[in-house]
Amino acid sequence: MLEYRAEIALWALSGVLPLIMLGVWQNSGAASQAGWSPAQLRHYFVAAFIVRQFSVVWLIHVFEEDVVSGKLSPFLLQPLQPLWRYFAAHLAEQATRIPFVALMLLALSAVDPGLLWRPSLQELLLGLMALWGAFVLRFLLQTLSSMLCFWSERAAALDRLLVIPYLFLSGLVAPLDTFPPAVQRFALATPFPAMVDFPARLLSGLPVDLGGGYLSLLIWCLILSPLCCWGWQRGLRRYGAMGA
Repeated sequence: MLEYRAEIALWALSGVLPLIMLGVWQNSGAASQAGWSPAQLRHYFVAAFIVRQFSVVWLIHVFEEDVVSGKLSPFLLQPLQPLWRYFAAHLAEQATRIPFVALMLLALSAVDPGLLWRPSLQELLLGLMALWGAFVLRFLLQTLSSMLCFWSERAAALDRLLVIPYLFLSGLVAPLDTFPPAVQRFALATPFPAMVDFPARLLSGLPVDLGGGYLSLLIWCLILSPLCCWGWQRGLRRYGAMGA
């Protein structure tokens, strides 16, 4: 990942959507109607930016190429389950991303010192735990989508359909508190709020259902894990190393 650090810097720069949405919401006045102060709004979207940076999952794009080209075949001959190889690559990419995100946060603090804050030790630890859970949940969800690569050579295109509910139901483009009650209930019945809204609230010190958030992460991980195993076993029966 260090060899591709220039590309990772571009990936980090491409993840500034929460900061763009902060500019939109600051000028709309809608957040104040939902009971949010300007400081809470700033802290939430900066926290959402951090969560977004360290929960990015690109598994399906690499896995699709490996299946189509036949690169998956030698991985299957090794004793380590191949998905752990991709999981480790994501962790390495996150570690390489840290200095770029730190520089971006320093630039933000230079422009507007009020954008950054110092969370308490409890908020930081709970937020990091939720961030790790959000990454694992996203990885499992995309692992399940990646299993479609055994049946389709363009499964990544199908996975892009999940981007729409992820953007609007996760709290990435709008805090869930600004949604109508019916939409909030629908969003909370999906795994998406646990991927952004929950860890962002913890990091920014906003009121949050601590037990409910962690329970949602656990339940969705327990649901997706066996589905991923089932998809992997079924997919291997169809795998023919098409490009080999």
